[in-house]
Amino acid sequence: MSDKPSVLFVCVHNAGRSQMAAGWLRHLAGDTIEVRSAGSEPADQLNPVAVQAMREVGIDITGRIPVRLTWDTAETSDVIVTMGCGDTCPVFPGKRYEDWKLTDPAGQPLDVVREIRDDIRARVAALVAELDGHRAA
Repeated sequence: MSDKPSVLFVCVHNAGRSQMAAGWLRHLAGDTIEVRSAGSEPADQLNPVAVQAMREVGIDITGRIPVRLTWDTAETSDVIVTMGCGDTCPVFPGKRYEDWKLTDPAGQPLDVVREIRDDIRARVAALVAELDGHRAA
């Protein structure tokens, strides 16, 4: 792992979970970790309820656009975090993987998306602490 590790968040549509996780990572790690997100079947736009839930905690993800997962993006990432994409997320040999079991925010009311947002925040904070520990060692 280089001085600045890269983390790739992957879900199916790259419109909710992975975008919220990327927003949290940018917020919590600043520029110390390269942040990436992608989807195996990207949506046309972000989930507006996810955008609203993140805005409530002062994180603006409105400018983000769902993007397709590419081999190059995955191959050059140090950590790949998958979120509910099951068999649709390809496996890239030699990469560190984490699979976060998270409810899909698509079609969920704001109170449910807030719970997902807060769960993602806790997981991202733990990942940041772990990556910071590896760099310090």
